[in-house]
Amino acid sequence: MKTILKSTIFAICATVCLTGTAVADGHLEKAASARKAVMQLYSFNLGQLGAMAKGAVEYNSETASAAANNLLALVSMNQGPLWPQGSDYVSLGHEAGAMPEIWSTYPAITEKSKALMVGATNMAKVAGMDLASLQGAMGGVGGACGGCHKVFRKKK
Repeated sequence: MKTILKSTIFAICATVCLTGTAVADGHLEKAASARKAVMQLYSFNLGQLGAMAKGAVEYNSETASAAANNLLALVSMNQGPLWPQGSDYVSLGHEAGAMPEIWSTYPAITEKSKALMVGATNMAKVAGMDLASLQGAMGGVGGACGGCHKVFRKKK
């Protein structure tokens, strides 16, 4: 009876431990996927604004306002939960676009994100006014993006 009880307890403990690991690993994968999705949404909205600013597509105040407001909403999100320790692509066994320093200097990301908040806030205020205002605001947003990418993104 004691052997069966010990075996049962061991099996339950092993199951709980393995299930906990699987749940935790799933959480890290989800955080990494969500982080990537946010970056894709940044890119999508900035692509619309940039195309108008460059003259590649015709300026449209409604489209510009919508893209700028979307960008501001994304930047305004609490993104801390998207960056849990262990959710870097290398730890998860994926090809990484980010340099390892992004994880060892995480507070630097928070500091750099403040510049993006300033740029996105300004963009949301002026993007729908006219093309010249949109073009003028692109530098603040682009500079903030580049300030992070130049330091923490691998060269393609």
